[in-house]
Amino acid sequence: MKEIESWMGQYFRSSILAEIDSLHLFAGIHPIRYGFYCLLAKCFPFAVYYLIEDKIAKVAAMLDLRRDLKWIQYQLNQRIS
Repeated sequence: MKEIESWMGQYFRSSILAEIDSLHLFAGIHPIRYGFYCLLAKCFPFAVYYLIEDKIAKVAAMLDLRRDLKWIQYQLNQRIS
């Protein structure tokens, strides 16, 4: 079972990093939610929230979309302050 858990953790990490790397080409095309651009991960129920400053995409948070929407909004509000 440990082997599967390790493999899934590595797969999750590489998938999310690939999504973040895609911002190099696609930053700014995603919908804006809670004041941030929102990139939905393809393989997992996560979203990458980012801002664009001086033509640079800056990731503010990577959050689990299974959480309560108020919790997500609170987390993002903490990053704006």
